[in-house]
Amino acid sequence: PGARGPAARAPLAPTPRLRQRLLNPRPGKLPLESIQVVLEELRKNGNLEWLDKNKTSFLIMWKRPEEWGKLIYQWVSKNGLTNSVFTLYELVSGDDTENEEFHGLDEATLLRALQALQQEHKAEIITLDDGRGVKFF
Repeated sequence: PGARGPAARAPLAPTPRLRQRLLNPRPGKLPLESIQVVLEELRKNGNLEWLDKNKTSFLIMWKRPEEWGKLIYQWVSKNGLTNSVFTLYELVSGDDTENEEFHGLDEATLLRALQALQQEHKAEIITLDDGRGVKFF
């Protein structure tokens, strides 16, 4: 029946396909360590924010909050709207901002952008009767 002796226990030489599977067990998927490196780089650059302490949920942002804030403030300034109050809805859904890059921005990202402007003393997030708003300086 089968081979006996040392030859029977010798490992088989891997085929090119088996070698590829051994080197990259799941084609198209990064090892966890590589994913962690990428996520940490995004965090360092301000494009990722962890949503929990265990670092299992995160938000990836196309632009950093400071960049969104800068775009919003440029629009406010070029239109002479400093010392004006806006609802959050007006900023991201109003007719006046329809052609602006920040039009349609989600509320969480908008708040992060406005908080960045608030830290620069260019805006103040305020509570209005019908929700939140912002005053620009």
